[in-house]
Amino acid sequence: MGTVLALVAGLGLFLYGMKLMSEGLEKVAGARLRTILEMCTRNRFVGMLVGILFTAVVQSSSATTVLVVSFVNAGLLNLMQAAGVILGANIGTTVTAQLMTINLSAAAPVFILVGVIMVMFFKKPLIKRIGEVILGFGILFFGMSYMSDGMATLKESPKVVEQLSSLSNPFFAVLMGFLITAIIQSSSATVGIVLVMASQGLIALEMCFYIILGCNMGSCVSALLASIGSKKTAKRAAWVHFIVNIIGTVVIFVFLWFFMDGTRNFVEKISVGSNETETIKRCVANAHLLFKLVQVAVCFPLTKWIVKLAELIVPGKDKKTASIELEYIGEHSVFSTTGAVPNAINEIVRMGEMAFRNLHHALQCFEKQNTDELEKVYETERAINHLNKAITRYLVQANQLSLPVSDRMLLGSLFHVVNDIERIGDHAENVADFTRQCKDDGLSFSQTALAEIQEMGTTVEKLLNYSIEMFEKKTKEHLDEILTMEDRIDEMERKFQHNHVLRLTENICDPETGMIFSDLLSNLERVADHGTNIAFAILEKNPEGKEE
Repeated sequence: MGTVLALVAGLGLFLYGMKLMSEGLEKVAGARLRTILEMCTRNRFVGMLVGILFTAVVQSSSATTVLVVSFVNAGLLNLMQAAGVILGANIGTTVTAQLMTINLSAAAPVFILVGVIMVMFFKKPLIKRIGEVILGFGILFFGMSYMSDGMATLKESPKVVEQLSSLSNPFFAVLMGFLITAIIQSSSATVGIVLVMASQGLIALEMCFYIILGCNMGSCVSALLASIGSKKTAKRAAWVHFIVNIIGTVVIFVFLWFFMDGTRNFVEKISVGSNETETIKRCVANAHLLFKLVQVAVCFPLTKWIVKLAELIVPGKDKKTASIELEYIGEHSVFSTTGAVPNAINEIVRMGEMAFRNLHHALQCFEKQNTDELEKVYETERAINHLNKAITRYLVQANQLSLPVSDRMLLGSLFHVVNDIERIGDHAENVADFTRQCKDDGLSFSQTALAEIQEMGTTVEKLLNYSIEMFEKKTKEHLDEILTMEDRIDEMERKFQHNHVLRLTENICDPETGMIFSDLLSNLERVADHGTNIAFAILEKNPEGKEE
């Protein structure tokens, strides 16, 4: 009983340490690596290198593939680009196993102590996150040591040794690897468990090879589950991952079936350690790396065909998302902590473009005094209000998650941007109300007044388009133009209000019409202020509070 508890405790510490380390690395480097992922995936080979880098850093191929599926769902990557990153992730995930071959059990308590000190006694978020990585690293190796001790005790039980050593069916070994990985959602963890068991002589090296093949397929479960309910392109990306691993598993399985002795001899030659235990650990880790390299070498030339097969498995096109429904977050989204903020930004941009079109439509109705189209303005405004609540709710939930440090700093700005867009929608509704009032009361405007409204409205719309582009692309390209236009719009309001007073004194306009004209100018000026706020949201602050 004590041995079982020791094994369970060791496994629990091992899994928790891996999770803590992976999430900590994702918080520290996830946002910057995500930027690299967005920028450097136009070429399949470069995408594969980025996939290797990302997965090697965050120590989780599942995290990488879920992020890729998330990006495909958001339209940031196409399937060919995603395939390159997925192939890279398959190689990057082997880094964890290579780390496990290093005997750091004696140093694990030191890592734990340093990590705890950094997490508990430092206030800077970045230092805390690095502390989580170090703490997770220490807990991982402490758990491995505990598991190893527990399995050493199991080795003394003839029944256990007999049962495990009787494992000789390759198909059963593959199935076992698949099931364990599917359950614990980490191929690296499964390889770690196999590595420890093999080092204690509980499982033959040949069976370890087959269990590793099962891990390949089991690692696809996370992405397949994440793609449920998402867009078809995201589902196809998850299937690309699964197909790649199926092809790799089948090819290597057939090869092992005929050339197991040769494969074992080769792996043993390249895995010499200081003692027998270390050698076996390196054999498992190197076999894992070797299989992944072969898999990528086989699948890379077949990428186009793999993508086409995924498109055959998931045929058709997505239904057009209704304006009142969320497109990038919520039911149709693929969630990952690293992709949460980019997807929220995509949804906010969509909401902003909807509000801007609605303002344009409302201004056109006003200029033409067309009340027949006003119901569309009101309907769109109701959709904007719904999106405002849904996105805000999502941001509140995201704020409670373990997001990358820079993403957490962005959340406050996103709340303000959503509010600014909602206010622009309200002003579009006000313009529609002015149109209806003019039509009901039989009011009309002079050509001069209409020309002034059109000039100011055109400038405001141009400012809004620049603002949303700055927000979406995080570029300062149009910042000076926006500031210039904002000043110009303020000047327009003062000038046109003055002109309006002159027309009133000359009886060119009646007071009731004049009030609507004045209110409309004020609304447009406020819209410009909200647009400027949106543009300035990209001026992020770093942890020291300085603008970047």
